[in-house]
Amino acid sequence: MDSTTPVKILVVDDEASICDLMKINLELAGYVVDVAYSAEAALQMDLQQYSLMVFDIMMGEMSGLELVSAVRENKRTSEVPIIVCTALGEEKPLIEGFTRGADDYIKKPFSMREFVLRVQRLLKRANSNPLDVVRFENLELDVVSRTCRINGEEVTLTKKEFDLLHMFLTHRNKIFTRDEILRQIWEKNIYVVDRTIDVNINRLRKKLGEYESNLITKQGYGYGFKD
Repeated sequence: MDSTTPVKILVVDDEASICDLMKINLELAGYVVDVAYSAEAALQMDLQQYSLMVFDIMMGEMSGLELVSAVRENKRTSEVPIIVCTALGEEKPLIEGFTRGADDYIKKPFSMREFVLRVQRLLKRANSNPLDVVRFENLELDVVSRTCRINGEEVTLTKKEFDLLHMFLTHRNKIFTRDEILRQIWEKNIYVVDRTIDVNINRLRKKLGEYESNLITKQGYGYGFKD
């Protein structure tokens, strides 16, 4: 995107006071912001003009989750970053939001500072070099910041765990032998026993949550990440 082109954001929330507050704070951060007070109203707008969208999950007849699906089903808006907001304490609506295609979430009540920072981070991510970010479904590795996120939540990895996961994600469905792993991940002239590799792999697997089963061990061959 050209740096001279204004970044336009759409905020959709049936609580007018919250919607307008988000608009004011985003405008103070330098963005051009439009609002809609229902999902139905949002769908009447030219959605392809926006660089990012923010949807409340709980709205009137059409929910924010249904709006996420509608945006993702449209070829012209299928890649636009989406943040969903919810006051619900349950995990299920958030998981469904990610399943439908949301990129991040924020729970109400939230500080406007946190909200603006999440918007800025997501926009930066969306405009980054594709080589800088490796994704598999809702698992994401940012090579520049050396961070890992699952469903928008950061997962703390050691340097070796990050390097292992990056190698596996950029070569999915390939089985790496221990020798290949040693050559690519560990420094030369460093003595590493097989047990060291096993420990790092097992530790990484436990941190992958819903993607734990994707990190596979092929007995007698090595390790890999399957789709």
